[in-house]
Amino acid sequence: MVFLVNFARVVFAPLLEPLKDAFHVGDATVGLVATMVWLGSALPRIPTGYLLTRVPRHRVVLGTGVVLTSAAAFTALADSVPMLGAGAFLMGVASGAYFIAANPLVSELYPDRVGRALGIHGTASQLAAVAAPLFVGAVLATVGWRGVIGLVAVVAALTTVVFVVVARRANLPEAGAADRDLWTAFRRQWPIILSGVAIIGATGFVWNGLFNFYPTYLRAEGLAPGTANLMLTVTFAAGVPAFWLTGRLADRLPHVPLMLTILGAFIACLLAVTAASGVLAFVAVSIVLGYVVHSIFPALDTYLLDSLPDENRASAYALYSGIMMVFQAAGSSVVGALTDAGFAFDAVFRTFAFGLLAILSVLLALHHVDRLPTEAATGREGRTG
Repeated sequence: MVFLVNFARVVFAPLLEPLKDAFHVGDATVGLVATMVWLGSALPRIPTGYLLTRVPRHRVVLGTGVVLTSAAAFTALADSVPMLGAGAFLMGVASGAYFIAANPLVSELYPDRVGRALGIHGTASQLAAVAAPLFVGAVLATVGWRGVIGLVAVVAALTTVVFVVVARRANLPEAGAADRDLWTAFRRQWPIILSGVAIIGATGFVWNGLFNFYPTYLRAEGLAPGTANLMLTVTFAAGVPAFWLTGRLADRLPHVPLMLTILGAFIACLLAVTAASGVLAFVAVSIVLGYVVHSIFPALDTYLLDSLPDENRASAYALYSGIMMVFQAAGSSVVGALTDAGFAFDAVFRTFAFGLLAILSVLLALHHVDRLPTEAATGREGRTG
């Protein structure tokens, strides 16, 4: 399930060039379509958090499978840019609701090894990001962009059926039974919610804008189209061990220093991308960039879900995720608008890097004076099996 919902989000990156040709539009328009996916992933997160105060986690996950199947079928039939954008938005809705329901469920299934469990879940998600450019490159010429999205609909339908069978046989946890008040969760957990937003919001904004235009950027740097798409695959592939290993590290290391270190490394990688020249240099920087940026997701999810008590976990996580995704979603459209306005990719990404550096400086200063929370309000004693 997580493979599919993430595939639906990232498949638009290698499809941007074919979509530009099919609909005769520019970077700003296809960037907006990519943004619609991530906006769709952002907006249902807080409502899903409220839904989880009334509906069991696994039933919401099942609903996301139904939404993804329908949305992908709708998108594959799009005959205009507004229809394409609407379909992309609905595919994003399925992914956003899924992560809000599934991540707390995974953490509650394995309360003694949250980082490891989330790392495995994230690894499956990241494999989709690796597969998307390869899959698109392999089948695009045969089935076209509509066929690519249509296949997502078919596989999503089959997987949803399998999920129903598995869920009926599973011994599901009851840890979230007391999580029944979204507003109370915010009032109690707002320091850790806003800390998570501060760390990931701007980082996700930059990463969203970078990876959706990474093949286009590399083409502008002189790489062949096939090589440029391969670099995106390399970047995503480097994220597979990042989820796996960082999830384990997050169980062992202090959460906040680990996250701030990763943020600093991402800034360095972003500057290295703009300084690279030639295929070998881009291969090297893509590997390091992919590993570093994908490390922050299991580290931050473990920070939140391992700390939040049962009675606030899904609600607080939904609030954090919904707020930070609004920031992330705009990355692609902003990059597309800036490049259409005549700004070079290098100038845009360097400006983003210096902006992140300013944010990191503030976070380091707050951590130095103990103003960044290291745990949720009630601490670990709130966790139960």
